[in-house]
Amino acid sequence: MDYELTEEQLTIKELCRQIAEEKIKPVRAKYDETQDFPWEIVEVFARSDLFGLFIPQEYGGLGGGILEMVIATEELSRVCGGIALAFAATALATFPILLFGSEEQKRKYLPDIAKGKKLAAFALTEPGAGSDAGAVRTTAKREGDGWLLNGTKQWITNGGEAEIYTVIAATDLSRGARGLSAFIVEKGTEGFSFGKKEDKMGIRGSATRELSFQDCLIPRENLLGKEGQGFLIAMRTFDQSRPGVAAQAVGIAQGAMEEAIVYAQEREQFGKPIASFQGIQFMLADMATQIEAARALTYAVARLIDRGAKKVARASAMAKLFASDVAMKVTTDAVQILGGYGYMKDYPVEKMMRDAKITQIYEGTNQIQRTIIASNLIREMAGRRKK
Repeated sequence: MDYELTEEQLTIKELCRQIAEEKIKPVRAKYDETQDFPWEIVEVFARSDLFGLFIPQEYGGLGGGILEMVIATEELSRVCGGIALAFAATALATFPILLFGSEEQKRKYLPDIAKGKKLAAFALTEPGAGSDAGAVRTTAKREGDGWLLNGTKQWITNGGEAEIYTVIAATDLSRGARGLSAFIVEKGTEGFSFGKKEDKMGIRGSATRELSFQDCLIPRENLLGKEGQGFLIAMRTFDQSRPGVAAQAVGIAQGAMEEAIVYAQEREQFGKPIASFQGIQFMLADMATQIEAARALTYAVARLIDRGAKKVARASAMAKLFASDVAMKVTTDAVQILGGYGYMKDYPVEKMMRDAKITQIYEGTNQIQRTIIASNLIREMAGRRKK
């Protein structure tokens, strides 16, 4: 379909496809096996100015928006959803600074992120706080002219590799979600350390670690927004970032479908290619239709955000929900089309199926997305009826 992308957006798409094919594809299996962090590819991203796509020009970026971020994430994820996360997770962690950072904070942190000199990570999840973000128990208490952080964050993407962390902590535990605040914490700060690197089912080319804060003193000016705005900052961040997860899911699904088509044309059974069998054709047709629908929704939501729409939570949740469910369905069907070969690591679809699963889980499980969508629908309808 023609999504009426600008010349600049088409250039981004082509550049990212070239990087994915020439730089990522030859090494994706290696990184999936070793779980090493793909610094060689991050350097390619940096030289190509990808980290600056969604950052305003006044802070060293290229001045693009969510759609540019989505286009890049999709194309990179088409080849490897895990390696693409070095870019996409940095975007996630940058949004709180873009949305709520002071001018001083933006000028201090954004230029290095834009140039790829420093990666970023977003830290909300804890051992006891996943879907219930209000259950955060990491605390931040005033200490002299700063804040003293204590607690643990779990399953943090880019953890240990990133230099800049946006961290949600409780400044008033008695107030629940309303007692949360957001902070910028730099790697190397005394009292800030990392746990083991997690051994994951998928996205193994991405680093996932525990963060530990033990009397970690950060400057007063590292508070993001106002005290007590942490939950709001996290939710507004997800409104911006969830189309990125949707794009990752679309890319993974697209890559899996392409692998399935090539295989179906080459694999012969009963004297002819299996692509000639109606059962296989129907599966491919469903894949293509579902992927295109997911892409259309994702691009539409990205454009909605870029236009400055205020109420985007429902649409953003829809994009993430639908695209990730499509990715899981398409990758599962791709494995089925390849049959026994699809179950083997010699072919990439088994990796794509493993990578797809996380898109249904992180940045809010799909059950949480359905809750967000339904609550917004009910609230909007109640508002109309009052009028």
